[in-house]
Amino acid sequence: MTPVDLSRSVVCALRRAVEDGELPAGVVVPERVVVERTRPGGVGDYASPVAFGVAKGAGVAPRGVAEVLALRLAGLPGIERVEITGAGFLNFVLAESSVGELVRGIRVGGELYGFASGGSETPEFTDVPVGALRECVVHAAVRRIASIQGVEWEGERTVADRVAPVAKRDGDVVAAYGSDAAAWAMLSVPGHETPVFPSGLLVQDESSEFFRVRYAHSRARALTRNAGQLGFHGDPGELGGKPGEVHGAAALLAALRDHPLVLEAAAHHRAPERLVRQLVVIADALLEFQYQVLPKGDEKPSAAHRARLALAEAAGTVLAGGLALLGMDADAFDHHL
Repeated sequence: MTPVDLSRSVVCALRRAVEDGELPAGVVVPERVVVERTRPGGVGDYASPVAFGVAKGAGVAPRGVAEVLALRLAGLPGIERVEITGAGFLNFVLAESSVGELVRGIRVGGELYGFASGGSETPEFTDVPVGALRECVVHAAVRRIASIQGVEWEGERTVADRVAPVAKRDGDVVAAYGSDAAAWAMLSVPGHETPVFPSGLLVQDESSEFFRVRYAHSRARALTRNAGQLGFHGDPGELGGKPGEVHGAAALLAALRDHPLVLEAAAHHRAPERLVRQLVVIADALLEFQYQVLPKGDEKPSAAHRARLALAEAAGTVLAGGLALLGMDADAFDHHL
């Protein structure tokens, strides 16, 4: 069960609890509920404060709402157990999905992994007045992310009021940095904040987040080519090795599992900077993991190597999809790196 599936399951359980009279008829069922990674000291994999919002409008105690929802959610496939902490926080322990299941799911979705519906478009920013450039870039990214998540677009004016323009001192940033690098900088901070164009934006080393994301995608492609030369291909399965021995694998798996939730949150909050941060997390984990993929020395390709390659390829696919949502073509970077 993905985090987005979990969020929808909570909404469904809430709706049925109202229909069955377990919660007051006046309860307003939201279209979505907040589901986030459990914070340090919490219980389980994910948590939600949904009971507090429901209780406030229903005139009942949050813990009572949480208890009703916990009973309905505990038996669902993919949920191992539901615990209630504090005054009514729902905490979810998910049934562990295998690495193979995750990778196969990404393979099926391709660059659409984590998308709720629809597809993406690549906007053109030619002949856009410099003063309106960032507004156009942010609007385009928000529109794409909202569209693929099935979130209704509220119109440009509601977002335009929150978009800070590029500072005059930065001049024509597209001419200075290129459209992709300029867009990356403009999308890296919340819309109401003035974007920063650091001197290292175009540096071709791992000190640049923009470079690391592109490079990680390119490395995933290179691993596929290198594996082909060694006579094997990616095949989803278990990674082999003891926990902690396959460096970067845990972080990469966690980031890929969280990706649908990040997309959903980015769409709901009209916050493309959340996707930017997510791509950096995936890229950094992949760059650490890449050294575990290919056989070393006289080692022969094994099932573990095929599984690791499949995971790296899946991460590259997710990076490409994320860059597309930001208006960038990942394939265009390969010949530069």
